[in-house]
Amino acid sequence: MSLLKILSVLLSALVINFGVHASDNKSVAIDGSSTVFPIAEAMAEEFRKTYPKININVGVSGTGGGFKKFVVKETDINNASRKIKDSEAEAAKKNGINYTELAVAYDGITLVVNPKNTWVTTLTTDELKKIWGKDSKVISWSDVRKEWPNRKIKLYGPGTDSGTFDFFTEAINGKSGESRSDFVKSEDDNVLVTGVEGDVDAMGYFGYSYYKENQKKLKAISVDAGKGPVTPNLETIKSGTYAPLSRQVYIYVNNEALKREEVQTFVSYFMQQAEKIVPEVGLIPLGAKAYKEDLNKIKSIK
Repeated sequence: MSLLKILSVLLSALVINFGVHASDNKSVAIDGSSTVFPIAEAMAEEFRKTYPKININVGVSGTGGGFKKFVVKETDINNASRKIKDSEAEAAKKNGINYTELAVAYDGITLVVNPKNTWVTTLTTDELKKIWGKDSKVISWSDVRKEWPNRKIKLYGPGTDSGTFDFFTEAINGKSGESRSDFVKSEDDNVLVTGVEGDVDAMGYFGYSYYKENQKKLKAISVDAGKGPVTPNLETIKSGTYAPLSRQVYIYVNNEALKREEVQTFVSYFMQQAEKIVPEVGLIPLGAKAYKEDLNKIKSIK
């Protein structure tokens, strides 16, 4: 056999072997909420220990940004810190996508200031609306309460693709997306943490887990919705007394994708391990009964 023929045979074998190897590497594509991201990422890390041949790719582009991908079949799962909007559900329907909503944890949107801020411990919901409203005239802390310093407030918050932004603006300002625009925006909550940590006059908001992870660098603000100040913690968030900023967070699963063994295996694993892993990343688990109901819901999809 000529050298050229031998090389041709070897190359063919290499291509065939590579193809078999590549087909063995199954993957699950996840994107969406920065609030749910720590749960999904921790879940993926644990899952890989048992199923090393399944790649779990977890992105973070905000709830809205994730739904833009989910409704055109770019992802199998969308992490969401709010329920799907009517417009997003309509886009999914138009593209032939059926999906299942699964609640995965409780969260409380947490307002934070710099630890050196000595004057703010509580804000009423009216004061929060005064600060964050679309037509807000608040520039300095003294514009909120006259006895507070005449120092300019530096505001940090999630970007407009964030489900946390949508939930907060609806809960505080009365309409989803209704907010002043002159604040530092980021879909990466770690950017918001760094901003508030580095400025004594800063204030921001994000999911509870990011506060808990950075509580030595930040100070959480109590919220008074008319029944006295309530501090966000595991008990007040789960009971809903931390109002109106307590909420459930979700994953949305493409039903067609769920028929693939790797997606079914991962989502089932997610529900079986959620009660253990959710508190490890600073969020509040729903309880064994709720996760069992989610698991049964998954198994019923044909």
